[in-house]
Amino acid sequence: MPTNKDFKRLIRARMEKTGESYTTARMQLVHASNLPVPRIQEFPARAPESKGPTALAALAGMSDASVKKATGCNWQRWVTALDYAGASDWSHRAIAEYVKHAYKTPAWWTQMVTVGYERIKGLRAKGHQRADGFEATRSKAIAASPARVYRAFTDARVRKTWLPGVKPAVRKSTPNRLVRLAWEDGTFVEVWLTGRAGTTTARVHHRKLSEKDDVHRRQMYWKSRLTELAQVLN
Repeated sequence: MPTNKDFKRLIRARMEKTGESYTTARMQLVHASNLPVPRIQEFPARAPESKGPTALAALAGMSDASVKKATGCNWQRWVTALDYAGASDWSHRAIAEYVKHAYKTPAWWTQMVTVGYERIKGLRAKGHQRADGFEATRSKAIAASPARVYRAFTDARVRKTWLPGVKPAVRKSTPNRLVRLAWEDGTFVEVWLTGRAGTTTARVHHRKLSEKDDVHRRQMYWKSRLTELAQVLN
């Protein structure tokens, strides 16, 4: 297998030739060369930059036990694996795509691993900051199927019953799993849906906020709206 430095050079050469993203070019080269993506368990469990498990979990905003239960690996191994791939130089989207395709993580945990890694590496402030602004998040378990919750976000007639006064545009959607909405003020909302045992957890990420002070206000807004949504669907 070529060295990490040599492999990166090959990836960038392919990017220039094909116009592909870093992640796509890397995965194509891995497949073309029949090179396996290293399993996370193959990496040493040494804590990056001498940070212990508790410190890493605090930075990531998610406990070591939770991420290990969901993905099979703790933060130490995730950071080591993503550092090896060169992810500290990638965009949020590129990291998420790599985690999803290389390690087959569930959609919600793909985002959690990506965000946690960015926080640990100092690429994202824990106070809800992203490269394109600030982010407010709120989640709620709703006693309804993913299909019903998905429709409540994507069908304008249903949406106005619990989300009045705004007219967001649906930019992208994956039935019963993901909805992306463009807000009239230039911000956008990403909603991840996870169904389990007769309920659906809707996790809202309201992104591209211009000020940190706006985060709390948006969180309270979504707390109220998701409560209303649960009542409407019930």
